[in-house]
Amino acid sequence: MKKLLILGAGTAGTMMANKLHKVFDKEEWQITIVDQYKTHYYQPGFLFIPFNIYNKQDVIKPKSNFFPPGVKVIYSVIDKIVGEENKVLLEGGQVLQYDYMIIATGTETRPDETPGLKGKLWYKEIFDFYTIEGACALQRYFKNFTGGKLVMVISEIPYKCPVAPIEFVCLAEAYFTKKGIRDKVDITYVTPMSGAFTKPVASKMLGDLLEEKNIHVESDFYMERVDNDKKTIVAYDEREIEFDVLTVVPVNMGSEMIERSGLGDDLNFIPTDKHTLQSDKFKNVFVLGDASNIPTSKAGSVAHFAAEILMDNLMSAIEARPLLAKFDGHANCYIETGYGKGALIDFNYDTEPLPGTFPLPGIGPFGLLKNTKINHYGKVMFRWIYWHILLKGKEMPIEADMTMAGKKRI
Repeated sequence: MKKLLILGAGTAGTMMANKLHKVFDKEEWQITIVDQYKTHYYQPGFLFIPFNIYNKQDVIKPKSNFFPPGVKVIYSVIDKIVGEENKVLLEGGQVLQYDYMIIATGTETRPDETPGLKGKLWYKEIFDFYTIEGACALQRYFKNFTGGKLVMVISEIPYKCPVAPIEFVCLAEAYFTKKGIRDKVDITYVTPMSGAFTKPVASKMLGDLLEEKNIHVESDFYMERVDNDKKTIVAYDEREIEFDVLTVVPVNMGSEMIERSGLGDDLNFIPTDKHTLQSDKFKNVFVLGDASNIPTSKAGSVAHFAAEILMDNLMSAIEARPLLAKFDGHANCYIETGYGKGALIDFNYDTEPLPGTFPLPGIGPFGLLKNTKINHYGKVMFRWIYWHILLKGKEMPIEADMTMAGKKRI
């Protein structure tokens, strides 16, 4: 029997297990998925926990709820990939052989990479919201927060969900306004980018939005360390910014297992063909989601669109056909902006976020680079779609390739 191995049972790995289970001959193929954790987190929901919009139970379900029958599930730490021998070593000595493999081990926050970040103020006055522990700790802190300097800093690029820090400061602004203490809270958004976002049109729209909300943007700031005694963040150029409470996107890195396997770059992301999603090193290995080094957003929408391409190319590889399906880097992100409104961006490798309507030209109902209530409802609805459609590998009414239909060039 032929063996397909999926490493990682997060969004990307779970989607692929469901999609492939539907098309593989059960008598010919055994699908095995490996992950060390049994709990699945709806990670976009972490953002809402500090502001009491969601609670912990709203973002957690057992991973077993989403695996199709017949797929072999192994809960174990992965020690190492030995690609030359088509095998994976698990903690405890178990060895798994494979004919084809999909690596979907994601990315993880590494606050230990920044000097002083995990110092005496960690989870006291310094928080992340990219982990369930950090989001819940910040929720508890904000309940008694009465004012001061709130700083949101991005440590390094790339990181998961690029729009989340913007959403955070927008939600914070609305949250403190509702509590009646907005005039006592100074909010600063600190980024290594040259503006609020990576591309000019979106950066201007989002920058203007933050300015309207009286949120200061400190750009081109590359954080070198955190001074816990002075309560400042310090850039490599020695610029300092004071804080009373610091929220941070820590350095993001791929799994340490990737480093042990000799498969990653300096940040443990796997060199991957950005169009075919095939590993640069091994032809029978494909990479999906945040684990790869492809130059697009590390976001769930990217994994969803790329999964369609990977499906086609994996089947082509198995049947010894050329890999003709090409991923265009399509990403689609709702941006929660507070007060029951939201924005939406849709872009790919070659086209930056542009204004317009989505998904239907001229109709929408969602507005690209517009701050509207319907976009907020799109964000709210996505949690149901995530649990019931996306994770289960069901078809979505949005094409994998980005379209220019409905977009307006500026």
